[in-house]
Amino acid sequence: MTHVFLGLGSNLNREKNIRAGLDALNNKFGRLICSRVFESESVGFRGSHFYNLVVSLQTELAIADLSETIKKIEDNHGRVRTGPKYRPQTLDIDILTYGNFVGVESGIELPRAEITKNAFVLLPLSEIAPNELHPQFKKTYSELWSEYDQSSQVLWPIDFVWSGGVLIPEKNSCVRI
Repeated sequence: MTHVFLGLGSNLNREKNIRAGLDALNNKFGRLICSRVFESESVGFRGSHFYNLVVSLQTELAIADLSETIKKIEDNHGRVRTGPKYRPQTLDIDILTYGNFVGVESGIELPRAEITKNAFVLLPLSEIAPNELHPQFKKTYSELWSEYDQSSQVLWPIDFVWSGGVLIPEKNSCVRI
C-alpha cells in the first residue's frame, strides 16, 4: 500500500461537490484522513472563493491508475476539461504526493509543485502531516509552512459537515472509517 495525499477544491456548488468528492474517495479507498476545509480566494483568475482541503489515504493503485480513478470521480461530478486552466471548477482533485516518489510518471510530476506555492494546499497538509517530510525538499510540512509567506494568500477555516461528521476549525481533522 502506498500513502497518498490528495488536494480537493471546488468553487461551484462547493459544499455539494466537496462532499460528493469525499464520498467517492471514501467508497473507493476506504479510510480517509481529512484536514479542515478552508475557504480561499481564487488563484490565477477572478472568480468566486474556493473550498479546499487535503486528504490522506492508502492505495494499491499505480500512479497512472490512481490518476484515471480521480479523473473519473471529477468527471462524474461535472468537471469540464476544455478551456483555460484557471477557471471555476465543480471538483478538482490533485495527487500531491505518492509515497516518497519524486519524478514524472504517466505525465504527472510529483510531488506536486502547488504544495509549496499555495497556502490552501500547504496549510492543510501541514495540519494532517506536520512531521512528514516533503519527498523532494526533505523538510517537514510544518517547517515548510513556517517558512511560507503566509501573507501572500488569504484563507480561513470553515465549519463543514460531511456524512454526519463535522470538520471543525478548532479541531485538526475528521477521520471517517
